[in-house]
Amino acid sequence: MGPRAYLVNFKLTVSDSKGRSVTRELKEGDASPLLGLGIGSEADATALGLEGKIRITGGSDKSGVPMRPDVHGPARKYVLLSRGVGLRDAERGGRTRKLVRGNQISEEIYQVNCSFDGEIPAEPKKEEAETKE
Repeated sequence: MGPRAYLVNFKLTVSDSKGRSVTRELKEGDASPLLGLGIGSEADATALGLEGKIRITGGSDKSGVPMRPDVHGPARKYVLLSRGVGLRDAERGGRTRKLVRGNQISEEIYQVNCSFDGEIPAEPKKEEAETKE
């Protein structure tokens, strides 16, 4: 392997307009088109077995640090936050310095959240029915 050969794995959580969501794991070849995309970007959904487009809405890295849309680039940064992604319940008027990740997908990202423009087809629940018996 060369210096830039990375094994990229993403857990993609895809939700549709009706509130249904599915989690799919993308490995190396299927995951590489997502590298470099930012929050709000659109990508093709054929790697997930869906027809249409997905829009990236967020994500987190391997240690759970959330991506934030207003921090540019893929780096982790300490940012002074008063509300929004990465901060829970600040006092009124209070601000807190928190660690967040930028809005660009890189090799360190573990989970990517997306929205699907169509409707996710209902999958048969055969495996769950067999495990309950």
